[in-house]
Amino acid sequence: MDVRIGDTLLMKKPHPCGSNRFAVLRIGADFRIRCIGCGREVMLERVKVEKNIKKIIRDEEE
Repeated sequence: MDVRIGDTLLMKKPHPCGSNRFAVLRIGADFRIRCIGCGREVMLERVKVEKNIKKIIRDEEE
């Protein structure tokens, strides 16, 4: 998957706060993502994140 830092991920399952949108902060073997709803940061394995992505929302400023 082509996920970049700064993208917003629309996930299949919501965060416990109710929001299902996350901002990408770090990419590697693990992803660091921040919940748009409550601001909590979570570090997850790449495989888990890629499996749960429904849509990638990207601001095309280039």
